[in-house]
Amino acid sequence: MSDGGDLLVQVLREHGVDTVFGVISVHNLPLVEAVDRELRFVAVRHEAAAVNAADAHARVRGGLGCALTSTGTGAGNAAGSLVEALTAGSRVLHVTGQIDSGHLGQGRGVIHETKDQLGMLTAVSKFAVTVPSAAAAPGVLRDAARRALAKPYGPVSVEWPIDLQYAAQSPTAPDARAPEPVPVPDVGEAARLVAGARRPVIWAGGGAREARAQVRELAERLGAPVLTSNAGRGVIGEDHELVVGNFAVNPAAAPLLEEADLLISVGTHFRSNETRHYRLTLPVRHLQIDIDPAAIGRVYPATAGLCGDAAPTLTALLAALGEPAVADEWRERAVATRAAVRAKLRSDIGEYALVCDAMRRHLPAGSPIARDVTIPSSQWGNRLLPILDPATNVFPLGGGIGQGLAMGIGAALARQDVPTLVIAGDGGLAVHLGELATLAQEAPWLVLVVFNDGGYGVLRNMQEAGSGRRSGVDLYTPDFRTLAASLALPYSLVASADRFDEVFAGAVAARGPYVVEVDVTAIGPTPVPFVPPVEVP
Repeated sequence: MSDGGDLLVQVLREHGVDTVFGVISVHNLPLVEAVDRELRFVAVRHEAAAVNAADAHARVRGGLGCALTSTGTGAGNAAGSLVEALTAGSRVLHVTGQIDSGHLGQGRGVIHETKDQLGMLTAVSKFAVTVPSAAAAPGVLRDAARRALAKPYGPVSVEWPIDLQYAAQSPTAPDARAPEPVPVPDVGEAARLVAGARRPVIWAGGGAREARAQVRELAERLGAPVLTSNAGRGVIGEDHELVVGNFAVNPAAAPLLEEADLLISVGTHFRSNETRHYRLTLPVRHLQIDIDPAAIGRVYPATAGLCGDAAPTLTALLAALGEPAVADEWRERAVATRAAVRAKLRSDIGEYALVCDAMRRHLPAGSPIARDVTIPSSQWGNRLLPILDPATNVFPLGGGIGQGLAMGIGAALARQDVPTLVIAGDGGLAVHLGELATLAQEAPWLVLVVFNDGGYGVLRNMQEAGSGRRSGVDLYTPDFRTLAASLALPYSLVASADRFDEVFAGAVAARGPYVVEVDVTAIGPTPVPFVPPVEVP
């Protein structure tokens, strides 16, 4: 007789899911057993890592990612990573256990019980729901998957009482309903606004990831420079001459923005860290395209707003667009600005530019590049290291430290035929050090590059630029060589930037998990210290 685990497998197969990440528990045992029997179950070491890995797996592979966690503490552990998935708009189905349905809400102290678990999940998910009965379970699961896959995307959480997981289930027909399409708005006013612009600038965000062809056509027809948010990197491959990239706050981009007479933003929410805490001056005339009506004009006023899905909306705009009036020299200004912002950042980071170059040289265009929150990521990995395919751009957009390795594992299992790169700091890696065991266990083709500066370098720079006093940033750091050896992981140490190319090439060629430690103290700090764009009174 089938149970809830068999039902979950059926629903996951209907949605093309073949890999699930999770932590086993007495409150999800039948689910894990069925998934492990029929699909690939990746046993991570922490529930937060399960959601991070499922999140990155969905970003890189496309479609739905799935994470299984336990009740109470387990669900609570997953909450922070659900915040990340919600921030990034990731298609994650999070299935967590719950105590017996007969004891729900009574506060009797059942093991793993917590007060208002559904309320907690609602706060950090696009939608959250409880399975109310065995008969309702098929409809609840399929509706949850449909919601996660409906635009705007986001994680959906399902809590499932353990007695109802064990309850008998019979095969049921799949839900044939497709997510409702988003209506295409009237683009007439917007087309006139674009056609009259002499010096337009495009800003592509995460909402433009599924409109790659349309954004590129618009940029090339207008000869317009393309800025991106971190989430929008790779919408047009960053080897294209019009892509200025994630450099809006770079001083070398300021003249371009001052000259621009129209901003066309597509699916970006102008986050504080990408707009100099909202002090960045952008063109007064602004055409904003976003699927979320609340986003239109929320941060920067919009002269015209198009509320719709980026791809069909841009297709309609391109069809309505007449002969543009763009100035002859504007394309050359884009190309020059692209070169200027990169030259400025290369100067700021000194020898680390050699490290950046080597990474791109030895990675195929389709390799996922996962970056944890650390100086190399925040200063140059999120800008200078070229992203050629938006699906390879994996970064914790919510800014939470320590998520990079789990995201990298999820990404690597989504694209097993190419190497995955994870850039982490020693401080961030220590947050979920246990996932090194998951890396050894699953053995994906993944190179983990750990930049070791003995603590939290980003915050250290902030303190030194402010009070001058260090607090809580200098940490005891493990011996990564010994740690890697204890897990039978290949390891190399790099103590000079000019040796990184050889070591990294060898790590990639190993076609499996590999740990490369970069001794930041030996190489030295960057010529210009990185201080995050955070408002400090």
